[in-house]
Amino acid sequence: MEKEEILKRAKAYIAAEKDERFSKEVEELIAKEDYKELEDRFYQTLEFGTGGLRGIMGGGTNRMNTLEINMATQGLANYVLKAFPDKAKAGTLSAVVAYDSRLNSDVFAEATALIFAANGIKAYLFSGLRPTPELSFAIRKLGAQTGVVVTASHNPRMYNGYKAYWDDGAQVIEPHDKGIIEEVNKVSEVKTMTKDEAIKAGKLVLIDKEIDEQFWTMCKAQLFRPDLIKEKAKDVRIVYTPLHGTGAMHVEKVLGDLGLNILTVPEQREPDGNFPTVEKPNPEEKPALTLAVELAKKEKADGVMATDPDSDRFGTAFPDKDGNFVLLSGNQMGALLIDYVLRSRKEFGTLPANPAIIRSIVTSPFGDYICKKYGVTMLDCLTGFKWIAAVEKNFEKDGSYNYVFGLEESYGYKIEKEVMDKDGVSAAAMCAEMILYWRSQGKSLLEHLDDMYKEFGYFEDRAISQYFPGASGGETMKAMMASMRSNPPATLGGEKILKVRDLLCDPDLPKSNVLQFYLESGTIVSARPSGTEPKIKFYINSMIPAGDGSDAWYADAKKKAATLCDGISADIQKIIDAASK
Repeated sequence: MEKEEILKRAKAYIAAEKDERFSKEVEELIAKEDYKELEDRFYQTLEFGTGGLRGIMGGGTNRMNTLEINMATQGLANYVLKAFPDKAKAGTLSAVVAYDSRLNSDVFAEATALIFAANGIKAYLFSGLRPTPELSFAIRKLGAQTGVVVTASHNPRMYNGYKAYWDDGAQVIEPHDKGIIEEVNKVSEVKTMTKDEAIKAGKLVLIDKEIDEQFWTMCKAQLFRPDLIKEKAKDVRIVYTPLHGTGAMHVEKVLGDLGLNILTVPEQREPDGNFPTVEKPNPEEKPALTLAVELAKKEKADGVMATDPDSDRFGTAFPDKDGNFVLLSGNQMGALLIDYVLRSRKEFGTLPANPAIIRSIVTSPFGDYICKKYGVTMLDCLTGFKWIAAVEKNFEKDGSYNYVFGLEESYGYKIEKEVMDKDGVSAAAMCAEMILYWRSQGKSLLEHLDDMYKEFGYFEDRAISQYFPGASGGETMKAMMASMRSNPPATLGGEKILKVRDLLCDPDLPKSNVLQFYLESGTIVSARPSGTEPKIKFYINSMIPAGDGSDAWYADAKKKAATLCDGISADIQKIIDAASK
């Protein structure tokens, strides 16, 4: 991009941005003549995508800042006014706004609420930071037409984001996502008002405990064995970390009410958008749980639990026979929860007619085999909990199935129907009960997981991510996906590819830029560019079919899976290297 064009865009941004913190950043870059950084900030405009916004915070059109938040909210408000004309005319439209612990989240959330208010849409704004699942819950409880949570989920500290929700409590999908994007792109003026004006006009209402208490009650109501919890809760010690996010108040409250011994990692308990103890506040990654595992070893705890900054993701670790803590993958915890929920529902006679579980396409098929045992249908959908919610809503419309559980490999689980997004708080409560149940059966969760592998087959999962930042990164990823479409590999890891599934032309699911390669063993390898970061991600879901269930078979299956995953990983790296040249 030419310097003149960069400067033109930068000066236009400075004139439009009312938040001096961000406009001054750009002014300083211009003064230093740092055109490389300026190009990165202005080579594109941060797009309002199908779920909202996410990006690095800072001044510029390719950054998360107050101007981008304002434009997005005005566009969303315009769309809501058109989508609900009767309510707009009656003045009864409302929206719920929540935010997490990230830097600027509170500022962005208040700006969002005041724009809704200025457009005649009553804004319910949480008085302090709250989890994403509570935002979804509140939309349904308050009968709001839309909602926004300011969060970048598990991304590194420099990121923030903005997720838009609809009146069903789920993230927006077609046709609303495209309609909102069109309105955002048309915005020429942003309406706003002061906080005092909004409160006086009855268009800004602060909410907190009245929703909190209902949310806590709902989480506890999902449990199956309250008597077992009362009897055994004090026997279990859990170390928990909210990773400087929103989780402490909720997880401590819910698990504390159950009588469990919860010890929160003190260095990570308080909300802090700088995330001083972790590089990435992501419970999927081992370094994020280092402090929790150290404390758990010291205290001889029975398990570690973690939630990400907005508490929709849930991670765990448990001690093996030697006292070493093993971090469970999202697929492993998902399989354990599927088994426990179905086992419990069958025992108590609460499994509905035509029961179904929904998983994302990149989630391990491990759960499919468990579902077959219980006569439950497993359905797949695109990656992202908004798609799981969409399939669940279709059940309600056509009566085809009854929802039982939803999951995705990236540490997302939805046990309840009252929340239409993944929920780390209710997952923590269910996991705690599951620990107690298997202890009452004389087993640990890790021991039961071994039993499941021996019964259903061995599943090993890996993920490979490659970042492609900057103006050229997107083009590199497009070229890589195009190459794999036109000339797919014949083998991966030494196994022949039997089928290629292209989600751009799959008749059963909405179009998505995803490729899946089905191998001879039943292993599935998926390639998917991220929708929130400049990276492409490969998912390996390996499978070694069940044998005689012996210890010898199990040991051999583990070796075969590791060898297969190593070979597939090496072949994927060759594809990445070729595209990066």
